[in-house]
Amino acid sequence: MTLQITLEKQLGEINLDIDLNLQETGITALFGRSGAGKTSIINLIAGLEKPDAGKILIGDRVVFDAARNINLPPQKRQIGYVFQGSRLFPHYTVKGNLNYGRRHKDPESLNTIAELLGIEQLLHRYPAALSGGEQQRVAIGRALLSNPAMLLMDEPLASLDEPRKKELFPYIEQLAKEINIPIIYVSHSLDELLRLADQMVLIDQGRVIRHGEVADIWNSEAMLPWQPEQDISVILEACIREHSSRYSMSCLALGDRLSLWTPFIDAPVASRVRMRIHARDISLVRQPAEQSSIRNVIPVSVVDMTSTDNTSACLITLRAGQHILKSSISRWAAEELAIHPGEQLFAQIKGGSISRNDQVANLQPSNAFLIAR
Repeated sequence: MTLQITLEKQLGEINLDIDLNLQETGITALFGRSGAGKTSIINLIAGLEKPDAGKILIGDRVVFDAARNINLPPQKRQIGYVFQGSRLFPHYTVKGNLNYGRRHKDPESLNTIAELLGIEQLLHRYPAALSGGEQQRVAIGRALLSNPAMLLMDEPLASLDEPRKKELFPYIEQLAKEINIPIIYVSHSLDELLRLADQMVLIDQGRVIRHGEVADIWNSEAMLPWQPEQDISVILEACIREHSSRYSMSCLALGDRLSLWTPFIDAPVASRVRMRIHARDISLVRQPAEQSSIRNVIPVSVVDMTSTDNTSACLITLRAGQHILKSSISRWAAEELAIHPGEQLFAQIKGGSISRNDQVANLQPSNAFLIAR
């Protein structure tokens, strides 16, 4: 089942103009600045707002078509919606909240969802006795028990502190694998994007700037405005080649006979991983040192280099096989090394710069992640 959206909506000074075909399963993140139109898009999909023009299809069901005067009400669109706040009924227990709006009353469906979200022991509590993370898990469960064809999530972690956000990450990851429906996830958090999204839609001023794989968009010029200069990074996706138990390290295969050593990743060999590497953690040399403490020395070619007069830094875009890297070095160093586009250099990446504290391993071969910063 795919989601096809073609719609227009005037939102104050912003004219929302969207044309998208989204994937059948997994998490698609709508990413952009506050006020870009992300929440308005999912409100239009859900039927909470009405487009000025366009068409919305969920699978082969037309839920909105301005030309044919079709506009199904929210309750007939078969869509689950999780808001920023849990919006639980305070006078109902957790079980009462989960039962509200259930399409199928068999107890097995409730038990399955409760187990998936880890809330089996909370069923007889009231919302006031729950943490913020627990409340959001109940809200997600309530949305799923409406038997939706699609799940919309509007910054569900925005109101939570960092420990509660980390508490919810595994449940949302597991959710995406267990339920066979598409999830559209609104966020302006880079960490959530890295951790959760399979695909992303980059939105600015009501327009789609880019749509595709997270790594492809993250590494493009389009994402630079969302990354502070001192925090520019790239995403690499790779496969675990081997583990070194002696040194507690893992070797990732990048293709083209390239590899990268990182702190140990708790996932089997052949698992796919995703990692973030910051430009500030990549240095450049013309020839590798004969003896060095740096474990990763990768041949690269210079694709592009940019600098501004009001900064001492130079951002250099590099290609390593099929992968893009970025290195932030001083303009002084760039001039001393006489770096120019097209040249062949070596990128040095300390294994320890890919922090073990930010590793997340998922044992599914296509869904293991390492986030490094």
